[in-house]
Amino acid sequence: MALRFEVLGRFNRARAARLTLPHFECQTPLFMPVGTQGTIKGLTTNQLEDIGCQIILGNTYHLALRPTSELIDELGGLHKFMNWPRALLTDSGGFQMVSLLHLADITEKGVTFQSPVDGKPMLLTPEESIQIQNRIGADIIMALDDVVKTTITGPRIEEAMYRTLRWIDRCIAAHKRPHDQNLFGIVQGGLDPVLRDICVRGLVDRNLPGYAIGGLAGGEDKDSFWRVVAQCTAALPEDKPRYVMGVGYPLDIVVCSALGADMYDCVYPTRTARFGTALVPEGVLKLKHNAMAKDTRPIDPSCACMVCKNYTRAYIHSLVTKDAMGSQLLSYHNLYYMMQLSRNLHSSIVEGKFPEFVCNFLQKMFPKGDVPEWVCNAMEVAEIDISSCCAPFRKD
Repeated sequence: MALRFEVLGRFNRARAARLTLPHFECQTPLFMPVGTQGTIKGLTTNQLEDIGCQIILGNTYHLALRPTSELIDELGGLHKFMNWPRALLTDSGGFQMVSLLHLADITEKGVTFQSPVDGKPMLLTPEESIQIQNRIGADIIMALDDVVKTTITGPRIEEAMYRTLRWIDRCIAAHKRPHDQNLFGIVQGGLDPVLRDICVRGLVDRNLPGYAIGGLAGGEDKDSFWRVVAQCTAALPEDKPRYVMGVGYPLDIVVCSALGADMYDCVYPTRTARFGTALVPEGVLKLKHNAMAKDTRPIDPSCACMVCKNYTRAYIHSLVTKDAMGSQLLSYHNLYYMMQLSRNLHSSIVEGKFPEFVCNFLQKMFPKGDVPEWVCNAMEVAEIDISSCCAPFRKD
């Protein structure tokens, strides 16, 4: 096992920890930006360090296609290749195949798909996914799982969950670098609490360095979403990191952290930046709107980032979607916002002020007190009193 996970503070289910990985000592809760091809679009690795990014996620599928895992390995691994001194996490490649290639077919052997390069059928097995990730060299590598959208029901969900458990053993057997790279298992089971429970217990029996909650953030309703997270975090070990895959909305991260999750990743902050949207404490700010054309304020007057210190909404409005600089500046601000959110979650838990942080966060986002019912329900389970900022059920 190539990680240490030390809980530094708790508030009920929420925890703040020090996660020590081969390349970096991280503070959780933490958000990981997605650098598909070994790059966060429009930002340099120096900028990512400046804003406090701790772990970058790389997509195994895209890296294996270009520039290939063999080349990355030959050139000294992905850290060296992309000049990133801090931690990296790679996904297994399975999700991309199922989401990008509607031609993917999953069997017991692995995922069969048509090569986007020459159209020939190709097979990604659990063994090959691990071999590719061993060559890429990330601090955390993910098991190949059988990916099913949560909106699907019936026997396919059960089949995928049991296959995910069978494949984890193939991943463990294939993993040649357990002292440099941490293999995380992925809890599947759709929205079925019985299947989720079987999967959690099966993975915990394998005593892995960390665990991910997969198959969410794919269109299920929020009430189902938080309940699966709450169930899984309650059943996973206290002394190992818990990673909710594909979660990037700030509200979702605050709720999941209250329920005991530690790590998150999503393309949302950078993708939404490219569409001209900034993340702010009130929610979002759409810089494309004509109202921004003469607005000389920064994106967020309370933000200390380089963009908010130097540029106006009017300037960014003039660039957005017309000039690459617009999406670069917004990506920088949005990731700064996410890193600051992570730091605030960590420090508020350590200092015993987590409920105050949550209430303050919700008050800014829902000034009228119309906090969504699912958030109120989740906070009740997390034992965080948000009554001071939550007035959704008043009948007046």
